[in-house]
Amino acid sequence: MRAFMNVTKALADETRVRTLLALRCGELCVCQITELFGLAPSTVSKHLSILHQAGLVQQRKEGRWIYYRLPGPAVPSLVRQALDWVHQSLAGESRVTEDNQRLKQVLKCDPTELCKRQCRSERLCSLAPATPAGARWPKVGRAISRATCSTSSQRASRNTA
Repeated sequence: MRAFMNVTKALADETRVRTLLALRCGELCVCQITELFGLAPSTVSKHLSILHQAGLVQQRKEGRWIYYRLPGPAVPSLVRQALDWVHQSLAGESRVTEDNQRLKQVLKCDPTELCKRQCRSERLCSLAPATPAGARWPKVGRAISRATCSTSSQRASRNTA
């Protein structure tokens, strides 16, 4: 029952369904998916996490990159049936055709450059400089220097005094 509920939850969002359809073209990194849909990296990561939890996608990490793909043939029948149903039901939709055209453009870009561009505009990945919030809570995943943490800690202690 839990597996069924996870799959139905994952399929209940348009972006997640569009992601599954985009992954039919092959493995994509998070930066490519972010670029494709024009969403914040944190939003894309949450969607991918839900898809992964449902078993609808597989992931692999290579250095700092996380790649997602559709699962291979050795998956539970529930997952295979759900993926087949999504593909058969939506393959001709105009939104899917638009996504496929956009994906062709995204795939022409170097993923490293996509990430750099997204970091400059969003300031959300490890290449981005630490924000004051990131300096106060270093576990948020940003690269923070010891000096930044010390400065923020001193500033925070002055503000509370």
